[in-house]
Order: sequence, then C-alpha cells, then structure tokens
Amino acid sequence: MDIAMQGKTCIVTGATNGIGEATALGLARMGAKVIGIGRSRAKCAETAERIKRLSGNQQVEFLIADLSVQEQVQQLAQTIHRQCTQLDVLVNNAGGYFTSRQESADGIEMTWALNHLNYFLLTNLLLDLLKASAPARIVCVSSDAHRNATIHFDDPEFKKGYSGFAVYGHSKLANVLFTYELSRRLAGTCVTANALHPGFVASGFGMNNGKLMSAAMRIAQRFGARSPEKGAQTSLYLASSPKVENVTGQYFADERAVKSSPASYDIDAAARLWTLSEQMTHLQQIA
Repeated sequence: MDIAMQGKTCIVTGATNGIGEATALGLARMGAKVIGIGRSRAKCAETAERIKRLSGNQQVEFLIADLSVQEQVQQLAQTIHRQCTQLDVLVNNAGGYFTSRQESADGIEMTWALNHLNYFLLTNLLLDLLKASAPARIVCVSSDAHRNATIHFDDPEFKKGYSGFAVYGHSKLANVLFTYELSRRLAGTCVTANALHPGFVASGFGMNNGKLMSAAMRIAQRFGARSPEKGAQTSLYLASSPKVENVTGQYFADERAVKSSPASYDIDAAARLWTLSEQMTHLQQIA
C-alpha cells in the first residue's frame, strides 16, 4: 500500500466484481478509505475482506443498494451523508446489459434505470458532500458503445423496437451527455466530472442473460477481453492522478482524453436530457 490517496474518501458503485472491484482495490492500495456499493450482502462482505487482504488497507467497507431502485438510491445517499464528513471521489461504475426488455421496481426500463438514472440521481444527491470536500472528482464509466447512438427523447425506455445493444449504447451516450452537462454546471466549484471507455473487459458483465448469451460472452472474453485490472486503469487514473486534477468535461480511453461521438457534444440535447432525468427521478421534489 502506498499513500497517494491517503486521507481521501472514495465511493465505487458496482464494486463486487469486474472493473468496479478492481477500481476499489486500486484505490485501497493507494491508501484511500473506500466505500463500495453492491446489491448482495454476501458478495459485499466477501469482496470487502478480499480487498482488505490484498491491499493491506482496513479502511474498506461496503453498503448495500440496488441502484436500479430509486428509493434505495435515496436511502444510500442518506446513509453516506450520515457516515461521511467528506467525499473526494465518486466513481459511477454500476451498470448492466439486458438482451430482453425488463423493468425496474419503479416500472422503468432496466437499462435506463440502472445505467443512466442511477448515475444521475446518486451524483446529484451527493453533490453537496463533493462540493464541501473540493477539490473532488466524479468519474463516470461509459463505453464506446455510445458512438452509434442518439437519445430517443420520444421513447427513452424503448417501449417499441427494443434491442439490447441499441438500448445499451443509448444509455452509454446518456452517461457522456450527463457528464458533460454536469461539468458545465459545476464550473467554479473545483469538482471535476469526466467519463471514460474501459475497453472490453473479462468480467461478469452480460452474464445475466441466459445460458446461451453467457456462453457467447465467455468465448468472446477469452479471445478478446482485457483483464479487470487493465479495464480499471483509466478509472483509477481519473480518480487519483495529479495530471488530471483540473481536467473536466472530457472523455478518456487508456488514460488519454479522446473525442467522443458528435452526438455527445449536443448542448441542447444534454440540457434536455437533464430535464428529463429530473422528471424521471423526481429530483426537485427530493431536494
């Protein structure tokens, strides 16, 4: 364990496997206090002990929440406010891929609920803590799957014409638009917001879609995927590197700022998405 992040408090969502776990472990190895978020109490307990053992850092804990459920996101934010006096880094990492259309407990299409509205709601509910801890950083894991997408404002939940890959790319574009709009709204606060592409990573991602899809994913990962540790490198870079201390509103891949899709720079679409997201999360009523 080194001390690069000693004294820092970092939250990583979706931290019980894959990129999220590797990110949490990397931050713990840098000496940070790490709070991981996961759905399964058993997996959270196992992962916390594993990260403590591998990092030599005992300041690791997990909180339980299904981030597709807005009430649980709200309860999670309340718990964090009770337990934390500072928040230096928020890594929005939790997400999923669904080949068939499903709905969350709130009746919202699952990909949109988990991959986008989760980022939007949790980040906004923790902004006061991040601002009070400034300089602070928000890191949003997106994907190059966003590059062929546009936001379906007329049908954001794909009630018609559902396609798993199209819906996933749609949610990942929303991640980038949200990050860019967030960075504009945070101007002057010393809180940065950046998005990233982690690459195709060997993890449990996509393994929730039946035996055939799981087998196909395993074969694809065996021949073309990078390790979770490699996939987490850019998340860790954005969370900790002095080189990006004042960088905000950018899209990164392999620790370099790169251009995202033309659609992601549409300021009007970003503002419209923000308003839609406020409505779908009832954010103003919560505030």
